[in-house]
Amino acid sequence: MEPQKVIFSQDLRQSLTAAIAECPHDKLFVLCDRVTHDQCLPLVATFPCMQGARAITIDEGDINKSLAAVSHVWDELQQHGATRHSLMVNIGGGMVTDLGGFAAATFKRGLAFINIPTTLLAMVDASVGGKTGINYGGLKNEIGVFCNARSVIIDTVFLHTLDRENLLSGYAEMLKHGLIDCTDHWAQLLLHPINPNDPNSLSTLLSRSVAVKQRIVTEDPTEQGLRKALNLGHTAGHAFESLSLERARHPATDERRTAPILHGYAVAYGLVVELYLCCVKAGFPHDRMRQTAQFIKEHYGRMTVTCDDYPHLLELMHHDKKNTGSDINFTLLADIGDIRINQTATEDDIKEALDFYREY
Repeated sequence: MEPQKVIFSQDLRQSLTAAIAECPHDKLFVLCDRVTHDQCLPLVATFPCMQGARAITIDEGDINKSLAAVSHVWDELQQHGATRHSLMVNIGGGMVTDLGGFAAATFKRGLAFINIPTTLLAMVDASVGGKTGINYGGLKNEIGVFCNARSVIIDTVFLHTLDRENLLSGYAEMLKHGLIDCTDHWAQLLLHPINPNDPNSLSTLLSRSVAVKQRIVTEDPTEQGLRKALNLGHTAGHAFESLSLERARHPATDERRTAPILHGYAVAYGLVVELYLCCVKAGFPHDRMRQTAQFIKEHYGRMTVTCDDYPHLLELMHHDKKNTGSDINFTLLADIGDIRINQTATEDDIKEALDFYREY
C-alpha cells in the first residue's frame, strides 16, 4: 500500500495546503455528507488550495454507507471528468472516510485521496489504517479494500461540532486502545471527564490512541496477525450494530423509522460481552472487567436485547470477516495489554456473555 502520513494539525489551512501540494492532480474533488457539508466544509472551502474543488454530497449516517451511495460518488466522478490523476478530499466521520476511500480506491483502479476526519471516532479509528468499504446485505463493512490515504489530517477544531453522544462514540474506540495497550493508558481513560464543552482536553489521549493504532497497523498492515487486536469488542459489537441497523428500517418499505445506534456505542456493548469471554476463556481479571463494564454502563447505557435476539446475533457473528470455517473468532485479553488473537468461543459461551451484558 502507499505510505500514509498522519498529521496532527495546529493550522488546518497550512496542513491541507501542504498535503494537497504533495499530490499532483488534474482535478480536485471533495466528499462530504449533508451534515459535514454544512458544518465542516465551510472551514476549508475558502482556502486557496481548495479553489475549483468539485463538491460531492451524500446522505449522512451509517445506514447510508451503501452501494447506492458509492455508486453516486462514482457517477459524480465520471460525469465531471475524474481521472487516475485526480485527487479526492474526504471530510467527515468514519462513514465518509470509509466510503470515500473505497470510492477513490476503486474508481479507474485507484485515485489518491486525503482524509480529514471530523469526529472523534474517525480520528482514532476509521481514518487511520487503510481500511475502506461499505455495508452490504445487512452486514457491516462487507465490501471493501485496504488502501491508505496519502494523508490524514487530524485537527481538534472539528470536535467543537460534536455533541456528547458523538464524543462518546469515539471514546469507546479509545477505551479499546487502552485495553490492548497498557494499564496506565486504560486507567487514564476511565478517569478522564468527557466534557463536550472542552473537547481539546482530549488531545493528549487522542494522540496516544492514534499512536497505538499506528504502531499495530505499521507492523501488520493487512491484518494477518497483530492487527486483529484492534478487533477487540467488534465481533459482538458489529452484531449489535447490524441488528440496530435492521431495527432502523421499516420491514415493508425499507424506509428509516428509528435512528440506529452509533458505531462506538456498539463497540462499547461489544466490549462488555467480549471482556466477559476474556474472563471465562483467558483469565482476564474480574475486577478490571467489572470496572470497564461499569464505566460503559454509566456512560453508554444499554441496547435492549432479549433471549429471542440471541439466534440472530449469533448468525450475524458467524458472518464476521475474521471467522475461519464454522468457528466464531474473537480477539481476547488475558490481561490489559496481553492480547490473544484467533480465539474461539462456543455458542453457549457467547449466550452466557450476552446474559451478563443484559443483566449487568
